Amino acid sequence: MNQPLLFEGSLDYTPLAHSVTLARRRAARLVGEWGHPDRAGEVAVVVSELMSNALLHGSLQDRLIRARISLGAATLRVEVGDPRGDRLPWPRPAQDTDQFGRGLLLVAALADRWGVEVRGTGKTVYAEWVLGLAADADGSRSGQAGLVLSEAADRSSQSIRRHLQPDGLGH
Repeated sequence: MNQPLLFEGSLDYTPLAHSVTLARRRAARLVGEWGHPDRAGEVAVVVSELMSNALLHGSLQDRLIRARISLGAATLRVEVGDPRGDRLPWPRPAQDTDQFGRGLLLVAALADRWGVEVRGTGKTVYAEWVLGLAADADGSRSGQAGLVLSEAADRSSQSIRRHLQPDGLGH
């Protein structure tokens, strides 16, 4: 985003499942406070998915995950940075019975663009929304869709917590 920033927020999180929930709620709150409550649901889902991916595929013991959100005059951007630059994300088709594998498809559907920036140490996965655009003809950018997807993100976080338990069974 090569424009002057109006607002910016960044916070480091420990690589724990609860961090996904904290980052999601903080991002939605900031977007609303910054005057874009219509985007809060979409941002919440995207942050949840990017944080989940960083936790599951990009975290290392004793290394933090950074979530950053910024607002420029024409662009809203969320970023999640993790220490694993050797493990780049890519969308993959998920089978109906797969528990995981749809996160980046959601990110691509909700954001106007997304990508990965490899750093000296680690990577940053980002998503951006171009502000001021009208909703899609099918209404897919409506606040209601964001609320429904935000509820789905809550269920996804619960599933990730179960997956991260030592025995893998949620016990």
